[in-house]
Amino acid sequence: MDIIELVTDVTADRREIVFRLSGQHGEIACAITREALEAQFWLPPDADQIRMLKAFADGQRRIIAVAERKIRLSPGGPVRLTTNDFLIRR
Repeated sequence: MDIIELVTDVTADRREIVFRLSGQHGEIACAITREALEAQFWLPPDADQIRMLKAFADGQRRIIAVAERKIRLSPGGPVRLTTNDFLIRR
């Protein structure tokens, strides 16, 4: 996927960060849960929106890679990343 411009936003309930990825099939709406940020990117449980966006920015390459993999596995719909998406499976 090509990332022309990555715009992130925290949902009103602060349970997810939403972002969009662009590619040959158009734009795809994506989200990563707060729980995934806490488990995989060391986001403190009481973090505010600014700290959530910082955690996303720090893990952006990995988050986008996991989102792209999930898009390839099930193209066409929105993508929601949870803690399970970051687990290494053998």
